Order: sequence, then structure tokens, then C-alpha cells
Amino acid sequence: MTINLYDPTMILREYGSMVYQLALVQMKNQTDAEDIFQDVFLQLIKVSPAFQSQEHVKAWLIRVTVNRCRSCWRSFLWKKTVPLTEAISATRANTQTDTLPDTGDPSDSDIYEKVLELPHKYRSVLHLYYYEDMPLEQIRLALEISYGTAAKRLSRARELLRNKLGEGGFSYGDSKRLQESRG
Repeated sequence: MTINLYDPTMILREYGSMVYQLALVQMKNQTDAEDIFQDVFLQLIKVSPAFQSQEHVKAWLIRVTVNRCRSCWRSFLWKKTVPLTEAISATRANTQTDTLPDTGDPSDSDIYEKVLELPHKYRSVLHLYYYEDMPLEQIRLALEISYGTAAKRLSRARELLRNKLGEGGFSYGDSKRLQESRG
């Protein structure tokens, strides 16, 4: 689908879900994810960058989302906030049908829960690679890291996820579903 690169409404419709899901994966909190989502699209309207292609739009949105998440993590208020376990569980239950990838397999939500438990530098690489179908080269550019670093983070994230899935009673074959989802 071709979108008008100068129309924020069309960009919101096309990439809004991706921005929200990435923010949710990074922040692990629906409220913070909504704030970041709003900030990203407000910045799009304020800055009105001249995009050359849809890939440029997507890369810009990912970059701004990741930067906004980092800003939140560095903020004094966010560092001093302690999330309530019950609130996080309720948030995940409420967002599961609307925002988390749905492949029809109930154990996939369990896998995604394990992804959310990983450190943010691994969550972001896994999310972009598997759920946004981005190649490592684009992930490298979006996260402003070297190709080797992106590849190593993906490798470590897979290993951490494999270990977490093993702890929860999953077999290695269940975690391979993530790799198969790339087609």
C-alpha cells in the first residue's frame, strides 16, 4: 500500500500499531506506551520531516520511538516509579487482544510475556526482528548500533528467551516458532 508521505493521518493509520507495540515492548506499561505513542506523532506533526520513501517513514518513527523510550528511562520520575505487579498483569490482559501479535496459538502470548521479561536492549531487537520483520541492517540503523552489535544482541536475546522458555515448561521446539514466524 502506498501512503502519502506528507499526510500525518495516513502515516498514523499505517504505522500507529507498530509505534504503539514497540513502545509497549520497551516500556512494559500501557500508560507510558500511550504517552510515547502520542509524543512520537506530535513530533511528526511539529517537525514535518521530508520523507523520501515509506522505509524512511518507518525508520524515522522507530528511531523517534526508541529515543523517546530512552528519555523516559533517564527521567527522574520514571526511575523513582515502582510499577505494581497487579497493574502490569491487568494491562497485559487488557492489551493482549488489541496490541499483542495474535497468531491463533495460545502459547504465543506466553512467549511474548517471556519476551517482555528480557532487558530492554534485547526486547527491542527481538521485537523489531520478529514482529516488525526488519532485517538486521535496518535494526542497526534504527537503533544506531553496529551490525555486529545488533547480531550479537539478537543471538543473546534468543539464548535468554530459550532459557526462560525452558524454565516455564516450554520445550526448545516451542521457542523455534519465533524463528519460523519470519517465514
